[in-house]
Amino acid sequence: MGNAVSVLVVEDEALICSFIEEALLEGGFEACSVHSGEAAMSTFRNGREGCRALLTDINLGDGISGWELARQIREITPDFPVLYVTSASAPDWESRGVNGSVLIQKPFAPAQLAAAISQLLGGATSSD
Repeated sequence: MGNAVSVLVVEDEALICSFIEEALLEGGFEACSVHSGEAAMSTFRNGREGCRALLTDINLGDGISGWELARQIREITPDFPVLYVTSASAPDWESRGVNGSVLIQKPFAPAQLAAAISQLLGGATSSD
């Protein structure tokens, strides 16, 4: 169990969050879920969860956006894998997404999600 790669999931809608968790579990990952960018930053800074990738919605309620969250995380860990999921913000990705990130539009199939994370981690895990 402990060998699964942990993904930091940031999604403020509970139903979508559990859908993402299921998709990751099916893909062999562990999900560490939080519901705001602020909570994600403190989880990331604590490092206790040992997350290896970020999967974030763009619109996270009143706090910082997924765009901003990814930028803050990249300031700490420059090559941290980032996957955005969004229904409406895809056109902004080129201007606002971080380098090397991936974007998936809602609605998506569970397998798409796991495949995107695997792809993002492809470079990161082979050097272990």
